[in-house]
Amino acid sequence: MAVPPVARGLHLLRLRVRHFLSPHRRPIFSFLFPGSTQSKEDVSSSTTPNTIVKENPNFFDKINKTNHNNTWEHVQDQILLDIDPIVRLVKDILHSPRYMNGARLTPDDEKAVVEKLLAYHPCSEDKIGCGLDSIMVDRHPKYPQQRCLFVVRTDGGWTDFSYQKCLREYVRKQYPSHAEKFEREKLAVRFERQQQRFCLHTTGKL
Repeated sequence: MAVPPVARGLHLLRLRVRHFLSPHRRPIFSFLFPGSTQSKEDVSSSTTPNTIVKENPNFFDKINKTNHNNTWEHVQDQILLDIDPIVRLVKDILHSPRYMNGARLTPDDEKAVVEKLLAYHPCSEDKIGCGLDSIMVDRHPKYPQQRCLFVVRTDGGWTDFSYQKCLREYVRKQYPSHAEKFEREKLAVRFERQQQRFCLHTTGKL
């Protein structure tokens, strides 16, 4: 017995609907955009990252270290610019012929030494005592081959003081967070070189 045309049409319609609702159905117009189709596995793999970008653990350490070095170089340059004028002045006072042994400093030189050095000596009050009359340059009482600075008091007494101690204390007070490193890396080396030059000079090797 032949199947009526209407029943055959309904059967074909059911097949098309099932195909349309199938999860494995290829999307319409996929033949026009072949790269636009993705399976569930593709979608899940694209939404869930399965690769981890590994950062170089030393990369940021190098950046921080470089920034730190640049900052430290900037700080030590600032400190050197600050103390260089008074260091040059003291060297000129102690080693130039413009001051003979026992000579008192000029008012300008004395003002700079008192404000930039003596005021920062750890024992400045004891050094000044009853009062400051002047600053004198003369030979060191224990090391006569060296010259140093002296505080001349108002009562006629006098005592020597180390400009290096003053300079260290100045840096500690003005740059407290960098003083220790600066003293270790800069001041100690500078003072050691000065001592070596002085020894060579006194022995006639310079």
